[in-house]
Amino acid sequence: MDANTCPPLLEEILRRAHRRYRLPALADSPARMPAADPSAKLAVAIEHARESLARNEPPGQALKQLFIDALAQLIRDALRTGAGDPAFQAMVLRHRAPAVREYASLSAHARQDERGIRGIVNAIAHPARLRPMPAGPRRDALDRLHATAAAGSWSALSQAAEQLRAAMDRDEALETASTPAIAAGLTRLLGSPALERLRRLEALRADKLVQRYQTLWEKQGPRAGSSQAAMAGSASRRRGSAVETSAMRALQALAARLNKAEGAGTHGTADNYRVVASMRVPASIPASHRHAKTEWDAVLLKLARSSGAGADAAWDICLLAEAKASVEAASTDLPRLLRGLRLLARAEADNSYSFRTQEGTIALCGASLSALATDETSLKKIVLYCCDAPAAATLRPLSAASRMQLLSAPASLEFAAALEARRHADPRLLGAVWRELLESPRWAAVLQQYPTQRLARDLMVNTADLLAAVENRNPGD
Repeated sequence: MDANTCPPLLEEILRRAHRRYRLPALADSPARMPAADPSAKLAVAIEHARESLARNEPPGQALKQLFIDALAQLIRDALRTGAGDPAFQAMVLRHRAPAVREYASLSAHARQDERGIRGIVNAIAHPARLRPMPAGPRRDALDRLHATAAAGSWSALSQAAEQLRAAMDRDEALETASTPAIAAGLTRLLGSPALERLRRLEALRADKLVQRYQTLWEKQGPRAGSSQAAMAGSASRRRGSAVETSAMRALQALAARLNKAEGAGTHGTADNYRVVASMRVPASIPASHRHAKTEWDAVLLKLARSSGAGADAAWDICLLAEAKASVEAASTDLPRLLRGLRLLARAEADNSYSFRTQEGTIALCGASLSALATDETSLKKIVLYCCDAPAAATLRPLSAASRMQLLSAPASLEFAAALEARRHADPRLLGAVWRELLESPRWAAVLQQYPTQRLARDLMVNTADLLAAVENRNPGD
């Protein structure tokens, strides 16, 4: 058996495993989908355009019109009050309102500015610095300075700093050893561009359009850096960990089934198959690791034919598994996974490579690694995306990332802004998005979005369905 040749039983199990996440076939003709939603129409238009370009044929006018009409409807739907897309509505508001644009720009750097200003204040007014200072007006003023900075009251902070500096200029008789440092700190604080930006941000929060923008933004989830965001992050990590555990359990059952079928592990013989978690790619593989997957969630290994025993054992790769808490995550991850496979395939066939895993360091045969391929047939034998999410009632052929790129294109935002302002909104504006899709490298991922999604979904299996296939039973039994 050549390196990475899929054992017949493993191939049978993978073929038998129910694939509940597969995408539906796209309509072979746009004319056959008059009742489809705009996302489905866009997916069909994009895929037919991709196929035309692959044949070196320009996409026809009818396809362009389908794309423009569907994108216009997608935008209208996203703008609907209550039932629309708050993220897109926030983008449109930012596009058409200068105050909102300024607020968004300042907000992007606000946390860094806040840290810088609090650092300046702490250098002269931190409670630990004030303890040796005698009680009195100056200490009280420094206390107020620190409190306003801690509260994020930037205009009040500026006012308190001005008052303290004026008081220090008046009361030269109260000068102490710390006075020059305090004066220098106040000068630095009041001259800081960061404080001016924070004061402007504070003032902009009174603008009604900015307040609407904040409301729309908050509908998308907790604000970055907030306690709610931290809680959501913890929940997401727990969810990811649970899926990884589920995937490991399914692969361990698969390894046990393969060992049993080959009579391994009995009468004192070693197991031919094993599973390792969190397999990290060593730097010794002679290729760039940039943007490639360098850690694999779970890997099914087979003892190499020429391997020694025990600590000297060397292994071949049988199956690489990635755990994903959501179905959409696989499509986003696939390009990185393919780069990771190409990285592994750069191993030298005559070498052995040490990989660190949760189970300890293992040796993998270079021949097994160098034999890895990224064509579709090979991928279906060597890669699994494991998920435990329920399949959606309606599988969307337009990915979330592609949808958002279409909506956030400048022409889409201009069209949406015209609709919001109740001006005449000419859908022909959206022809610019069509041209970008066909010509710009920045849109390559959108042009390839259906094949990418389809392949990622074909590689995905629910862990319960994989276990059912391992145990030779129907899903749900």
